[in-house]
Amino acid sequence: MTIPKQPDWSIGPFAPPRRILEQRADIAFDCPLAGRRIAWAEKDIFNPGAVVHEGKICLLVRGEDRVGRYAGTSRIGLATSIDGVHFDIDPEPVLFPADDRWQAWEWPGGVEDPRVVASPDGGFVCTYTAFDGKVGCLFVATSPDLRTWTKHGPAFAGSPYVRRPTKAGAIVTALVDGRLVAARIDGRYWMYWGEGMVFAATSTDLIRWTPLESETAPDRYLTWDPSASGLMGHWTIDRIEGPRGLRAIAGPRGHRFDSLLTEPGPPAVLTHDGIVLIYNGTNHFDGGVADAPPFAYQPGQMLLDARDPSAVIGRLPEPFLRIDPAEAAGQVGNVCFAQGLVAFAGRWWLFVGLADSRLGVSQGPPLPA
Repeated sequence: MTIPKQPDWSIGPFAPPRRILEQRADIAFDCPLAGRRIAWAEKDIFNPGAVVHEGKICLLVRGEDRVGRYAGTSRIGLATSIDGVHFDIDPEPVLFPADDRWQAWEWPGGVEDPRVVASPDGGFVCTYTAFDGKVGCLFVATSPDLRTWTKHGPAFAGSPYVRRPTKAGAIVTALVDGRLVAARIDGRYWMYWGEGMVFAATSTDLIRWTPLESETAPDRYLTWDPSASGLMGHWTIDRIEGPRGLRAIAGPRGHRFDSLLTEPGPPAVLTHDGIVLIYNGTNHFDGGVADAPPFAYQPGQMLLDARDPSAVIGRLPEPFLRIDPAEAAGQVGNVCFAQGLVAFAGRWWLFVGLADSRLGVSQGPPLPA
């Protein structure tokens, strides 16, 4: 099916994804929790975060072994490339469940779906999902070099949402000297996150995040005040605050490719039109679109107001990428999951997971002048 022309605010068009990496049975490490040597990417490699460092595209890839109960324990490894297509992968993972304070959160499910950004101080920030086998929780880690990582634990530590299911942290970035770097908006960093609905959070340090909330059931009453005068005459509004809850930014749309759920993809990009968020939509099994199978994942884009990053002001009606039928079979079929975006060699590069089993890359247009 032909991909329709995209509006000027969107990033694209992108070429169809081509496969670049798949499972590797030949790389292994001594797992500190399993107590033996594990081929940590023997089953699958997928869902990469991406960043440019020292003139190379660097991917944080999710690898799964064949040992764990939960379709294999997940760990995060580092792959590097000078051309965006041919990658070398480090033999040992760089982020993994270990004998540390976060073991109960990360074991035995593992660490999943990294997204990574360059920070203004020259280091790197990774958001990932810690999966204990029951609940996935959004975690944060930092690194000076992409190989040595410090885990900081839950992104929402100290909030009421610390133990609720959370994932998919896409931090807002901006192009700085041809490279995407985490960007402040009115003094704060912003991040979109969630699965099902898209939510937002803010931070002053890229480590501790405060989810955006709103009143779930506010109320108001009109009060007659003879001493008052104004646009409403003697009437004033007495506003009664309601309980607070997460403020949804965007969600599924009926009879579209994203009719079942929406999930943030790569770090968002601040442009002259606003904030562009590439996200992943899933087709509903009842009431979705007919040109994609039920539960198919396809990437879309939405535009948010840079003056109010919680306000959606544009959204593509259709996905901008579709999976090649030859790549559709895998651990989870019909999944084209966008997760890594970089500016490299004068153009955009988008890295995707294919069928939760392997990695692909889509080359995009030249960078804006």
